[in-house]
Amino acid sequence: MTKKDIILKVSDATNLKQIDVKKVVQKAFDCIIEALVRGEKIELRNFGVFKIKQRKSRTGRNPRTGQIVPVPPRKVVVFKPGLEMKKKVR
Repeated sequence: MTKKDIILKVSDATNLKQIDVKKVVQKAFDCIIEALVRGEKIELRNFGVFKIKQRKSRTGRNPRTGQIVPVPPRKVVVFKPGLEMKKKVR
């Protein structure tokens, strides 16, 4: 499912114009991204939790050459599904 699919489903279910739904969906995504950039945790009840996790530095290997290379520490976004989502997906 793509963002466009979400917009179409919400538009059909609410009888709102697609352009208006698109603005709301995009703003919601923008708010989530901005909060993650600030290091905040986003908790959406019955859906899940988005948060930033710090990965440690490690040594990796270039699969083509076999050369050992250092991999620097970095931040990644992790998602933990909520109970309601877990129940429905099972």
